[in-house]
Amino acid sequence: MRRLLIQVPRGQGKKILDIAKDCDGMNLAQFEATNHEGALDLVIVHVPNAKVEELLKKLNDVENLQISFMPRGVIALQPPNNEAPQQVKNVQDRSSIEVFLGGLQSIGSWKGFLGYAVCAGVVVWIGLYTNTTFLLIAAMLIAPFAGPAMNTAIATARGDYILLRQSLLRYFASITVTIGVTWLFSLLLQDAPTPLMVQQSQVASVAVLLPIAAGAAGALNLLQSERSSLVSGAAVGALVAASLAPPAGIVGMAIALGEWNMAKSGFFVLLLQLAAINVSASLLFRFYGGLSTQGSRYTRGKKWISRSAGVVTIVALAALLTWQFSSRPEFQRSTRAQSVVAVIQQVVERNDLAKLVESNVRFTRADIEEQNTLLVVVYVQRAPGVTASAEEIRTQLTQAIQAQLLEQGFNVTPLVDVSVLEPPAQINIQ
Repeated sequence: MRRLLIQVPRGQGKKILDIAKDCDGMNLAQFEATNHEGALDLVIVHVPNAKVEELLKKLNDVENLQISFMPRGVIALQPPNNEAPQQVKNVQDRSSIEVFLGGLQSIGSWKGFLGYAVCAGVVVWIGLYTNTTFLLIAAMLIAPFAGPAMNTAIATARGDYILLRQSLLRYFASITVTIGVTWLFSLLLQDAPTPLMVQQSQVASVAVLLPIAAGAAGALNLLQSERSSLVSGAAVGALVAASLAPPAGIVGMAIALGEWNMAKSGFFVLLLQLAAINVSASLLFRFYGGLSTQGSRYTRGKKWISRSAGVVTIVALAALLTWQFSSRPEFQRSTRAQSVVAVIQQVVERNDLAKLVESNVRFTRADIEEQNTLLVVVYVQRAPGVTASAEEIRTQLTQAIQAQLLEQGFNVTPLVDVSVLEPPAQINIQ
């Protein structure tokens, strides 16, 4: 439930109590009070979260109305005492007006906002430069990307052009600052990409699922009451930043090093994240959270803006996915590498000369024109009873793996290295 302190001119308190009772208000109280303007009635109201919007709408006609809204939940208990456990369990989602006002409140000082973006850029650069994964997690915790992303979704659901413009401005400003910081550090201190940079720049074909889940989780966290949410806001914010902080760092570092393919992958991921987060979050805000273009304390929403923003986002997401799946394997390298591992296993299993020990597959940064270089390192062991030489086994498996990869249309240049390992000879120890 939510607590509201309502101030009205003297004599209007009874009317407020009746309105609050019609909205399932509980533990209502009225006091006579004074302020600098004179006598007034002070009414304390506790209403379910779902009734806050309705209460505010019914109070619109009351003149000289002043409301103090408590954004944290309260537990309103009533007799009989044995029903207290059931009353405590009656936890509802936040009202749409509360979600909207909370989003507006998160648009704070530019200095603090950009300061966090700078700090996130420094930490993500250190993590990528030193191949330290836990520093990427630290960067996700301090990166200020979740707020603008969620406010963009709220603005889309509400059809609020002003909030949409401000949110997009803050989103791209924070991304630009993070990119700029990593670019500067790499320009001054770095000579070549690190293994973690190469790993993080590999895009999977299912990359869109992460921002969709992040947008849904962020919307649910804002919609749920703090007493019914099992996940902290910081954790959800880190999930949103997880899909944004590493790509932003990679873009800045790659530009400084002249690694344009890596930079293009990072830009693609950043655009994909924004579109997918906005789609999933705005749909939840609209259809689950009840955010509409008009409300009791909100009148600047426009249906055409909401629909236009939604259509533009969906079209952008569809275009990015089309680009991803038509550019093989540029934006699917992580998934393609896993598929190649499965192909290698099948090829070796069909071959009677050897047994598979291990296979390592990765795309390289080799700047060779008109080819996608795929490095394949395979370790095999001679099958029992096979007398063929190691060179014969190596040659036959290399040709079979390359032929299979080319036949299946992976659009890669497979450079295959097969090593035949020999088990230790039996030694009799006296």
